[in-house]
Amino acid sequence: MSGRERIVVKVGTSTLTYGTGKTNFRRMEGLVRVMADLQNAGYQMVLVTSGAIGVGVGKLGLDKRPEDTPGKQAAATVGQLELMYMYDKFFGECGQKVGQLLITRGDMEDPARHRNLMSAFERLFDWGVIPIINENDAVAVEEIVYGDNDALSAHVAVLVGAKKLIILTDIDGFYDKNPALHPDAKRFEVVEAITPELCALARGAGSAMGTGGMETKLKAAKLATGEGIDTHIISGYAPEAIYRVLEGAQMGTWFKAVK
Repeated sequence: MSGRERIVVKVGTSTLTYGTGKTNFRRMEGLVRVMADLQNAGYQMVLVTSGAIGVGVGKLGLDKRPEDTPGKQAAATVGQLELMYMYDKFFGECGQKVGQLLITRGDMEDPARHRNLMSAFERLFDWGVIPIINENDAVAVEEIVYGDNDALSAHVAVLVGAKKLIILTDIDGFYDKNPALHPDAKRFEVVEAITPELCALARGAGSAMGTGGMETKLKAAKLATGEGIDTHIISGYAPEAIYRVLEGAQMGTWFKAVK
């Protein structure tokens, strides 16, 4: 593994938290150590993280994720602080600097804000800083209701010219049916093209603490692969698998770039 390739890693709420909603520090620290090590190896790493609302729910001691938008916004303000505090602590222990970017859809679509965002990313890369990105849940009402960080990770991968997008989730790849409910479910190891039939297989709800399911990950993969970015969906429970992906091993599901 070598070079200055840019790698975007997306991690979901279900990977970062326990079923109780409390932060899974062991898993978060494991992910950070892998990314910090790869940064040392010469990659330019980018982390797109979900979890602000979920971590906020745990921090506040709420029984469940709020269903109303003001509740989600308030939980996100509490959770984002906790999330970034832990990332800063863990990355700092590994000798890495991090910077936070809270992005909305408008930042990607407005030409001037898009240029400013690109400039900020390039300066962070120049300074050896690992960008940590989340949606700006506290103000982006439409993103909370309709958006997801799977899509955001694909847009970020395109924006920074990433070589790969690696999506960590609570399922070790894309299956023809839910493996938690169907023991005979079969995993797709390599996907050459994302067809309407595959999209139909992916429909379903996400976890109790997150917003997305496999459908949003497939849409993200379609966007990224269409821009020439190989996309991998792998289990977030063993972040060391990221090494194997970059070494060329078959892990989870590999969606091949189509251009």
